[in-house]
Amino acid sequence: MAAKSKKSMKNITVIGAGTMGSGIAHVFAQYGFKVVLNDISKTALDKALNSISKNLDRMVEKSRITAEAKEKTLQNIKIDTDLKEAVSQADLVVEAATENEALKLKIFTDIDQICPPYTILASNTSSISITKIASVTKRPEKVIGMHFMNPAPIMKLVEIIRGYNTSDIVCETIMDLCKAMEKVPVEVNDFPGFISNRVLMPLINESICCLYEGVAGVEEIDTVMKLGMAHPMGPLQLADFIGLDVVLAILRVLEDGFGNPKYAPCPLLVKMVTAGKHGVKTGEGFYKYTPGSKELVVAPKFSRFTETLSNLSNLS
Repeated sequence: MAAKSKKSMKNITVIGAGTMGSGIAHVFAQYGFKVVLNDISKTALDKALNSISKNLDRMVEKSRITAEAKEKTLQNIKIDTDLKEAVSQADLVVEAATENEALKLKIFTDIDQICPPYTILASNTSSISITKIASVTKRPEKVIGMHFMNPAPIMKLVEIIRGYNTSDIVCETIMDLCKAMEKVPVEVNDFPGFISNRVLMPLINESICCLYEGVAGVEEIDTVMKLGMAHPMGPLQLADFIGLDVVLAILRVLEDGFGNPKYAPCPLLVKMVTAGKHGVKTGEGFYKYTPGSKELVVAPKFSRFTETLSNLSNLS
């Protein structure tokens, strides 16, 4: 059966109630789609709904939407821990689970077996091959990448990744769907890291190497990139925001996919992830984070490092 057209797409299922999943559900619901947000954890689902509500409140405060629009958005979202029930009537399923290849392959194997034949299956993966994901399904022509940027309700870009077998009609349908939500879809082919992370992750990795090798401290590196290159956020702060574990996982995909040592992760990144310092989500990475506060403090280990650099500079 042919994929449904944009006009007939009404029911969306988002799998994964983390930061990206909740943000993607928010976007679809805000633009009038009926959304089922699925996760194995009821606690995660409740937390996601609370987060969406707070984000909508901020949009109301800034007069970006009305209070009535907020309520309609929330009414468009249903939560469900039962995967079979969540995808049973979906026109589109967007998988937004953890960036783990084995997990994603398992999810796509399962949903391919229980989704209606017309359902398009999309992954929000930031680096894993769409062709490989599609290979575990019986509908590879209906599998596509929809890589939303974080935070999904704010960022305009959606990287659309065509797998080897993704059909033209599916790609056109998803491109049109993104435009209907006032997003800017950019079509790319299926290579490790696509475009966004193939360019971004080496930048972040090299910034970590500069810290590791003693070229400069955390704040110095971020300040150079913000003031000298007009980046809205320094690469080390951005790495904390993305999640150092995610940065490491993507670099591994690039290194394995291209077989090129230039993508090898910095030893400091590997050690930090091993130590459980994953950035914002764990409260500490290159900076420390206090819930409810926007103030950044360089993590204690790197505060001492910065002081050491300063002392060395004074001796020269």
